[in-house]
Amino acid sequence: METAAQSMNKKTRRAVFLINAVLLTIGNCGGPLIMRLYFLHGGSRVWLSSFLETGGWPINFLPLLLTYLHRRSNSGPTTPLFLIKPPIFLSAAFIGLLTGADDYLYAYGLARLPVSTSSLVIASQLGFTALFAYLLVRQKFASYSINAVFLLTIGAGLLALHTSSDRPKGESEGEYFLGFFMTVGAAALYGFVLPLVELTYKKAKQAVTYSLVIEIQLVMCFFATVVCTIGMIINNDFKAIPKEAIEFGLGETKYYVVLVCSAIIWQCFFLGAIGVIFSSSSLLSAIIIAVLLPVTETLAVLFYREKFQAEKGISLVLSLWGFVSYFYGEFKDSNNNKKTQTPGTEMQHAISLP
Repeated sequence: METAAQSMNKKTRRAVFLINAVLLTIGNCGGPLIMRLYFLHGGSRVWLSSFLETGGWPINFLPLLLTYLHRRSNSGPTTPLFLIKPPIFLSAAFIGLLTGADDYLYAYGLARLPVSTSSLVIASQLGFTALFAYLLVRQKFASYSINAVFLLTIGAGLLALHTSSDRPKGESEGEYFLGFFMTVGAAALYGFVLPLVELTYKKAKQAVTYSLVIEIQLVMCFFATVVCTIGMIINNDFKAIPKEAIEFGLGETKYYVVLVCSAIIWQCFFLGAIGVIFSSSSLLSAIIIAVLLPVTETLAVLFYREKFQAEKGISLVLSLWGFVSYFYGEFKDSNNNKKTQTPGTEMQHAISLP
C-alpha cells in the first residue's frame, strides 16, 4: 500500500511533522503540569483527571471540518465527510479502550508523585515503545538507538532507589510506591499503544491521509473517554464536582478553567503523538516525548518548588546522554544515506526521518 507520506514532497512532510511536534510539545509539557495543579489545590478525583486526558475529543471536529472543506474544494460536493472505514474504526476503538486504561494509570500515578518524578518515570516508555515497535512493526535499530533506549531506561529505573524523601506530605509510603508502579504501568501500556497506531497505518487497506489521522484520533479519544466516563459514574465523580469546585484552593471559577484547559492541552498531546507517527514512526514519537522530559522537569521545579535529589540528577544526565546518542546516530545515518542513496530510494529514506 502506498501511504500518504510517500506522496508528500519533503517540504509538506516536514511541515506536517513540525506542526505535530509542536502540538506534542505543548501537550507533553503542559498536560502533567496542569493535572498536578488540580491535585495540589484540593482536587482528588482520579477518574475525573483520567476523563480530562481525552474528554476534549470534540475539538477534533474543527480541524476535520477544515480538511473536509479543503477536500471538497478539490473534489466537488460528493466528497464524503468521513474517510474512516470499518476495519480502521474497530482498530482505533480498541486502541481507544487501551488508552482509557492508560489514562487512569497515569492520572493515579500523578496524583501520588511530583511532576518531576512522574516525568522521569515516563521516560521508561521509550524502552517499552522500542520493544513493541520491534515486535509489531519490525522497527530497525542502529547501535546509537539501542544505546539511547538503554540509557533512558536505566535512568528511569534509578528513581526507584531512595525516593522516600520525595514523598509529598501526608502521603504514606505504600501510596507513594503504588503511584510509582502505576506510572510505570502507564508507560508500558502507552509504549504498546504507539506502535499499535503505527501498525494500524501500515495495515490499513485505504490511503492514510492526515484527515484520516484526525478521524482516528477522534475515535480513539471517544472510546477512551467512554472508559473514563464509566469510571466516573461508578465513583460518583459527577456528583462530587460542584462540591470540589467550591472547596478548590484557587477558587471555584479557576477550578473549571483548570478542567477545560486540561482537556484542551491533552488533546494537543494525543494528536501530536499520532501525527508524528503518521509523518515518521512510533519510535520517533516516543523519542520526542522523552526529549521533552528535561523541560517538564525544569518547569515542575520552578513552578511547584519540587525537590531535585541526586537520583533525579543522575537520571536526568543519563536521559540527556540518551537523547544526544539517538540524534547523533540519526544525523550520522542520514549523512551516510545521502552518500549511498540512489534516486529510486530517496523517498523511501525520507519517510523514516523528518
